Amino acid sequence: MQQEKPFIIILSGPTAVGKTEISIDIAKKFGMEIINADSMQVYKYMDIGTAKPSPEERKLVRHHLIDIVNPDEDFDAGKYRELATTCIWELWQKNIIPLVVGGTGLYIRVLTRGICGQIPKDETIRNKLRKDFEKHGPKELYFRLKKVDPQIALKVHPNDKQRILRALEVFESTGKPLSKWQEKHNFSDNPFRTLKIFIFREREEIYRRIDKRTEKMFANGLIEETEELLKKGFAPDAKPLQSIGYKQAVSCIMGLKSIDEAIEETKKETKHYAKRQFTWFRKEPDFKWIHANESKLIEKMILEGIKNAKGYR
Repeated sequence: MQQEKPFIIILSGPTAVGKTEISIDIAKKFGMEIINADSMQVYKYMDIGTAKPSPEERKLVRHHLIDIVNPDEDFDAGKYRELATTCIWELWQKNIIPLVVGGTGLYIRVLTRGICGQIPKDETIRNKLRKDFEKHGPKELYFRLKKVDPQIALKVHPNDKQRILRALEVFESTGKPLSKWQEKHNFSDNPFRTLKIFIFREREEIYRRIDKRTEKMFANGLIEETEELLKKGFAPDAKPLQSIGYKQAVSCIMGLKSIDEAIEETKKETKHYAKRQFTWFRKEPDFKWIHANESKLIEKMILEGIKNAKGYR
């Protein structure tokens, strides 16, 4: 069994679709353990705004790669791939099928199809770009990115400091856009056997769920959680604190927005994010799109996948 590629199940879907509840039910039924594939849930102290599984839910099923780094630590898709791959092999060797759960498309892509590891890095250029970012802000550098690599700019949020800096670093150090490096790589690695499921609901239903969850997050103490992060010494412009929800909470704390304005802006940005997730996963190969209400169909597909997975005993 150990010489064969591990068989993994990937359960993805847009934000607020109900991945946590569905994944816990599946993991309990089939004796699986869950590997997180949400780029925000890796951070410690950030629970409410990231919609992490609750402590009670994590007692029901073992979760991996949640609460593994501080909000001021660098963490990227490459590090995620390394940690997740190690975790997958450890579970596979114990006859446990890993259930990878999350909506961060880039993490899932690099995990299952590889990463452009051969792209050079230039710390001198990176430091210069960091200074430019501090001086001019994300808007100016995102505008630069759109000029030199419009394909990558379409995939990157205008406030995603880390990915904007990396894409500009690649272009300035190699003279070739990051998108061209990725085309050359073609994400052709295939380290695992996979069953990929994308859970969806109708867009209007997703939007209603986003509205309800956003209101619940603020009611449950998102602003207070953000205040605690600032008290711990984490900078308000740290990447995790510039994510949806936390950015708006910081604005409230600084007196730049009312709570009602923060809630409405969070709803709006979360809906835009959900729309980007739908767009991303439509382009990803091999995903089976299943409505969130089709629990029996999901279980049937997983059971068939397990039966067909050679080496699983």
